Amino acid sequence: MTSVSSSISTALGIGSGIDTSALVSSLVSAARDPKQKMITDRQSVNNARISALASASSSLDTFADALNSLLAGTGYAGTPASNDPGIASVSALPGGTPKLPAQLEVKQLAAAQTIASAPVSTATASTQLGAGSFSLKVGTGAAVPITLTAPNTSYSDLAAAINAAGTGVTASVITDNQGTRLVMKGATGAANSFTFTNTSGNTALDAFTWNGAAGGMTRQVQAQDSIILLDGVQQQYSSNTIDTAIANLRIDLNKAAPGTSVTLATTQPTTTMRDLMVEFVDAYNTLMKALNTATAKGADSSSAGVLNGDASIRDMKRQLSQMTSAVLAPSGSYTTLSSIGVATNRDGTLKLDTDMLDKALAADAAGITQMLNPPVKSATTPGLAGLMDGVRDKIQQKDGALATAKAKYEKLGEQLAEQLEKLNDQMTDYQAQLSKVYTAMETRLTALKATQSYLEQQVAMWTKSDNG
Repeated sequence: MTSVSSSISTALGIGSGIDTSALVSSLVSAARDPKQKMITDRQSVNNARISALASASSSLDTFADALNSLLAGTGYAGTPASNDPGIASVSALPGGTPKLPAQLEVKQLAAAQTIASAPVSTATASTQLGAGSFSLKVGTGAAVPITLTAPNTSYSDLAAAINAAGTGVTASVITDNQGTRLVMKGATGAANSFTFTNTSGNTALDAFTWNGAAGGMTRQVQAQDSIILLDGVQQQYSSNTIDTAIANLRIDLNKAAPGTSVTLATTQPTTTMRDLMVEFVDAYNTLMKALNTATAKGADSSSAGVLNGDASIRDMKRQLSQMTSAVLAPSGSYTTLSSIGVATNRDGTLKLDTDMLDKALAADAAGITQMLNPPVKSATTPGLAGLMDGVRDKIQQKDGALATAKAKYEKLGEQLAEQLEKLNDQMTDYQAQLSKVYTAMETRLTALKATQSYLEQQVAMWTKSDNG
């Protein structure tokens, strides 16, 4: 038979073993988890979009940079060459393709002034010359003092002092079967001739002077400029290495040969424009297929591309698709990519009609080469690389669709992070409220349990009295 006390216990739930801490955690999770999942799911999608946009922009850069590097290589431009490198050799400089051919005649090599003191058979590099001073003057520059101070007054000390002056004049001490002497050498070019005069009372130092015409030293080589005829025009330089006579070309003069004409030309490219177009279409299609995957509609949201419906990628694809009709040459039979066999498929990728391209190359190979890879790029002849750079600049401009989309997704990312932080704050407050409620409940249950114990004792006493 159920006792009164057990009925009270059952009614009050005392002894049920309820874990109020776990109960509060469960209630908070039930309120938080759906909202948190919704926010984190949106964060995942948004982060994927930001990553996909960055990947698309990076792929565009990779494509454009690779195209520029490819066309700048000698495979498509050819290599500058000289038909007589013993007289003059050439090499390409960065920045463009040199305008060749050209005819070169080396009338005179540049030379550096060299002077030497008379050899002294009884001297060595450590032989003392005595204290004193000199004045070293290069060209029209300011005179530089050279000082010998005891005890450092040897041949070697004089050479070291000249070298330390930083004038471009170098000195060395030579000892051979003739004896020991000081040799001084300047930089090449007539403007770099120099004088070396004694400015002290030590007349022994006169043996190491040169006033430009005479002195204790003798001139072994006179300073002079290089003189060339380039396409019949005389030019004069201080060096035998010339970087400015022809843009983007270095000319190294190796021997004077008056009356001999050297031909500077460009070797034939080892890679053809046909090869270029095949590589371009393949690379373009790799980029476009990646964009198509990112924007695919799919049967549902789970199979759709992460950038499905994104206006910035649609704009990128649109601008890329216009490349086939962009004018690359102001005149001629072939002025666009479409005119040499490049067409657009329905999915935005390109296809190359190699038969059409071969016919065009057979008809005007020089014109197509000029159109695709001009030696000098301009607004009207940008070349394939210039066209790609222009498209990239438009796509990546500061106020363009790509930049706008990136800013939009980054702002949404900040908002979602704020929402998640706000939800965490709200759930912390909610947990605190529930904990307060259940703590109060525990307090009341404890009091009720004490009352129950008292009542149970009383009932027991009443029952005992009735039985007695």
